[in-house]
Amino acid sequence: MNHAVFVTAAYAVSAAGLIGLAIWILVDQRMRQREIAELEQIGVQRRSARKAKG
Repeated sequence: MNHAVFVTAAYAVSAAGLIGLAIWILVDQRMRQREIAELEQIGVQRRSARKAKG
């Protein structure tokens, strides 16, 4: 097996893993933002917002 093939495959697997993690983070971020928006709609406030008022 040629070393270049091995190195290229290693970089490809690493890149695929990093891209997968980035996609997962972006999807999770959107899900959390939706959850926060839903909680704020029903009246739940963030602790930091409560401290700023009082």
